[in-house]
Amino acid sequence: MRFPKLAFLFMFVGCLVVYLTYVKRHYDDSKPPVPDQLPQRRMDTRKQSTSAQVVNENFQYGIMFDAGSTGTRIHVFKFQIEPNEAPKLAHETFRAIKPGLSAYADDPEKSKEGLLELLKVARDTIPETLWSSSPLILRATAGLRLLPGEKATILLDKVREPLVANYLGLGLMSSRLAVLGGIEGQPLAGPQELVSPCLAPDYSGQWEHAEVLYTVKGQKAGEPIYETCLTKVEKMIYKRVRKIEGVKDMDFYAFSYYYDRAVDLGLIDESTGGTVRVSDYIEGAKKVCNNMSAGGIKESPFLCLDLTYISVLLQELDFPPDKELKLARQINNVETSWALGATFYCIESFHKHGTC
Repeated sequence: MRFPKLAFLFMFVGCLVVYLTYVKRHYDDSKPPVPDQLPQRRMDTRKQSTSAQVVNENFQYGIMFDAGSTGTRIHVFKFQIEPNEAPKLAHETFRAIKPGLSAYADDPEKSKEGLLELLKVARDTIPETLWSSSPLILRATAGLRLLPGEKATILLDKVREPLVANYLGLGLMSSRLAVLGGIEGQPLAGPQELVSPCLAPDYSGQWEHAEVLYTVKGQKAGEPIYETCLTKVEKMIYKRVRKIEGVKDMDFYAFSYYYDRAVDLGLIDESTGGTVRVSDYIEGAKKVCNNMSAGGIKESPFLCLDLTYISVLLQELDFPPDKELKLARQINNVETSWALGATFYCIESFHKHGTC
């Protein structure tokens, strides 16, 4: 029995050696010949890129010039771009200069200096390789858009942006003029004055708006200031705004004049902001209007009017009195303004249609 077992073992080992030899020869035959000297490795720059280039491919910059009445601001927004997702704000660079572009209406050439200064901010912020793909937009608020037509055209030609839209009428300054009884762009004839119940009794002063100087006066003492002013504002704003559905269930941030007037009332800290209710503006308007005097309101003669307008506007938009508003000048180190939303819109439009 021992011999057959040994014979079987030798036969198995022999078959295994033959099989392994066959496999090795087949593998060697399938390999390409190895040259005597390996060729020098070349980098295919079309397929490989530096880490900086990879990062740049995932980001899009947008530049927004905010040409306001008191100054010109530049917002350089950096957005993270991912497939099938809305752009995400990654960073903002902000700079502001004074005066506003409308101050150069009589000498448009001087407007270039400030714009070039702000443009340098964008150049220093955005990588040079992305300059040509970063949309630049200039949008004008009331200060520039309310200039006389010819002056506005000349000035806008200098900054190479057309006057494309008009949303005038319900901004604080335009509404102030409407409540006072004036008409946009039309100076008063001769010595006429604008008399308003929203100003302190016997107050008299001058107010410049859109390069027109107005003389304004308060009504004589005796009339209830808040109630009379409220009626005037409600009449001016009647049927000019639409109610916002679902206001009660949404969070709102407010800025600009909402912020400034809350500071005037002592409702928030000027540097840190805070939270107010719509009722705070309503009660603030009542308090300011009913305690005005010609001597004590010289520094803020329009505070009663402005607060009354803000409170009425919010209520017309369907904000309940107990609705809270968060007031902030910056959120996560980003300036709160319409410029961010407009640039978001432009970036999406740029990717979809190649233009803003």
